[in-house]
Amino acid sequence: MIILVVEDSRPTRNLLISYIKEILPHPRKIFLEAENGETALKMIQKEHIDFVLLDWNLSDKITGLDILKMIRETDKFKNIPIIMVSSESDKVNVIEALKYGVNDFVAKPIDKKSFTEKVLKAINKV
Repeated sequence: MIILVVEDSRPTRNLLISYIKEILPHPRKIFLEAENGETALKMIQKEHIDFVLLDWNLSDKITGLDILKMIRETDKFKNIPIIMVSSESDKVNVIEALKYGVNDFVAKPIDKKSFTEKVLKAINKV
């Protein structure tokens, strides 16, 4: 299973990866990391991604929402499970992400129990 973690904060990426390592039953997990939208888009085009953890606010001009839209607009990628992880937990943002097909939304600071439930739910839908 190839998991793309798109997050501009190294500590948050490390936290997400450590949680995923604990909760996903897949014996072989490969983690790809992107600290900005441009890198994330290149990885999505180049690699076979099975699951995406996607921050809303990134350190470049491309937002997590932009990446979500691109993934969902491309037939090849539209069924990839995506969870947005963000401090932007405003209802308007959550609704917008859901409108574009995000599987779930996790607010920062991350509650491990809730995160675990949402990841397992998203993965099992595939």
